[in-house]
Amino acid sequence: MIKRLIHPYLYCCVFLSFNAASKDYLIVLKDHLFYPAEIVVPANKKVRLLIENQDSTPEEFDSFDLNREKVLYPNRKSVIYIGPLTPGRYEFFGEFSPNTARGVVIATEKEGSDANN
Repeated sequence: MIKRLIHPYLYCCVFLSFNAASKDYLIVLKDHLFYPAEIVVPANKKVRLLIENQDSTPEEFDSFDLNREKVLYPNRKSVIYIGPLTPGRYEFFGEFSPNTARGVVIATEKEGSDANN
């Protein structure tokens, strides 16, 4: 009986520790622009993007580099998990406003470079 309980308990502990290790990065969408347009995240770690759409219209977060796509509803917050990423630049854009709503995630191994949060 105890052996049956140990495995699910260990699984939960490991899962929760990985989830708690992810860091939040806030991106605001306002006037069809992403602020900040450039964020620096640690390479090889899972991170959580918290995107707040302050516009009165929906937008679609789209990134071929990150392999992510999500509708951002007006006046709401959305969450997108990314990573772990190898060092490099990962572009994203708003599909409904591709000329203005643009940004980039930069994954770097340098310590202390993630000053966005």
